[in-house]
Amino acid sequence: MKTNGRNFFNLPLALRSYRRSGTLVLVNGLAEQSESWFANRPYWSRLFDVKVPELLVYDGDELHRHIESGGEVTIGYLTDRLSRFLDEFVQKPPYHLVGSSLGGQILLTYASRYPEKVAKLVLICPSGLHGEENLPVMDGVRRSDYDSLVRSVFHRTPFAGEDLVEAIERKFQDRRWKKGVLRTLRGTVGHSVGDLLERVEHPTLLIWGQDDRIIADIPGSIRAASRMPRARQVVIPRCGHAPQIERAGLVNKLVVKFLKDSLDTIPPALDPNRSLSKVRA
Repeated sequence: MKTNGRNFFNLPLALRSYRRSGTLVLVNGLAEQSESWFANRPYWSRLFDVKVPELLVYDGDELHRHIESGGEVTIGYLTDRLSRFLDEFVQKPPYHLVGSSLGGQILLTYASRYPEKVAKLVLICPSGLHGEENLPVMDGVRRSDYDSLVRSVFHRTPFAGEDLVEAIERKFQDRRWKKGVLRTLRGTVGHSVGDLLERVEHPTLLIWGQDDRIIADIPGSIRAASRMPRARQVVIPRCGHAPQIERAGLVNKLVVKFLKDSLDTIPPALDPNRSLSKVRA
């Protein structure tokens, strides 16, 4: 490259190399924070413009102003917050949306309200599709049993290390943070998005952990999700409620292939029919 003042920095070339394939929005679940995407953001950021709205900051001023004014922390309220964030600070629809657990409910609600603003959905262990959920976060609060809370999320114990348990315990010792969690639980527990499934017509990839201990009925949730007109599903063996952490490498590649229209077939080991056939047997 020439080094005179005019040609030293080639702006058009730099812009071409920076260009990414649309906006990818990540929404975490109830017991998680945005840091839960630590194993995914760097990989996906190479290909997409990744945004992570902080919808569930339990000690945040916005959430507590809402609570103190008499508001409930519902899926509708959280969906409104997502909509404001995207409309005010991103403004580049249609969006690819990736959500885990409770985040999946928020994204399904958003997609049903604003179908023209959504390109594709990826739902990782989404709650609220079918049946009840086990909520160890509630027992963790009542009994201060943070070890069991963390271990319930993962199939493999190395992911539930002492550092993570201690970090969660420190969070719950903050009265303001704890109040935010409890009010969010009160407003979202038992909420169902089952009635939205047939209405969400966007291409959707659902990723389940076969050994999920939070979603009480994985086969029932798989059957419920099959009502979505353009759903594709995978079930990851030996994996709990956080595949984006436990099986980050696999999840990263599945999501990219799906969003890039190159997920031609579901690998046999991930075929959801394997989980359904085990139940029938």
